[in-house]
Amino acid sequence: MIFSEIATEFNTKIQNDEQITVDLELDDGKTVTCAVLIVLTVNEKDYIVLLPLDEHGQNNDGNVWFYRFIQKSKDAEPDLEFIEDDDEYEAVADAFDEYLDDVEFDELIDADPED
Repeated sequence: MIFSEIATEFNTKIQNDEQITVDLELDDGKTVTCAVLIVLTVNEKDYIVLLPLDEHGQNNDGNVWFYRFIQKSKDAEPDLEFIEDDDEYEAVADAFDEYLDDVEFDELIDADPED
């Protein structure tokens, strides 16, 4: 899987156990805090995968949200855009599934045979 420079920078922070969260304001005015799982690059565009958290900082349903991730410069705060195009959304969902498969495979390879 290929990642842009911006995606690689964010993902390195996440892999180094830096907890990154985003507060999203929904259409109904409610704010939801989400944990950033990964930033993916699909068709040369970046997308963020968010895990919505409840008031206790937990997620019990496993649902994730995908948004277009736009960072105009390294110093600027990133913007998130809703993905309206079904084909674009499916491409991101497929890339996330592929990422999960890669992570699961890597965990199997790295597993200690004595465990």
